[in-house]
Amino acid sequence: MIVIACTDDNMGMMFHHRRQSQDRILRERVLQTAKGGVLWMNHYSAKQFSGNHAPQIHVDDHFLAQAGKGDYCFVEDCDITPYLLKIEQIVLYRWNRRYPADQTFSIHLNEGGWKLVHTEDFPGFSHERITKETYTQ
Repeated sequence: MIVIACTDDNMGMMFHHRRQSQDRILRERVLQTAKGGVLWMNHYSAKQFSGNHAPQIHVDDHFLAQAGKGDYCFVEDCDITPYLLKIEQIVLYRWNRRYPADQTFSIHLNEGGWKLVHTEDFPGFSHERITKETYTQ
């Protein structure tokens, strides 16, 4: 599986059970990345994609268990460490800001042999700059 997540500079993802931020251009990029494949997410995440016609989206609250090799998983509020052996790649979209957070991305990229293989900056709709980082093992 290929994990896609959004984090702040401190790897924060959520605060008081709410996503820190969202951006419609980032959503379009996630959908384009998964075009022709499967994009798994839970019901919470699906709400922010509800305005997009995206047949590649599969919604299941146990999506990490359902995802197979090569499937994309958009993760906002889940601990992915139990699925570490299934993860082929990690794509992080970084907000380039620090927000309050009480839930962070659960994989420590400096540990476990994760290597940054690609970085790309692009302008978002609500964020001046979003950074896409791609990691592989």
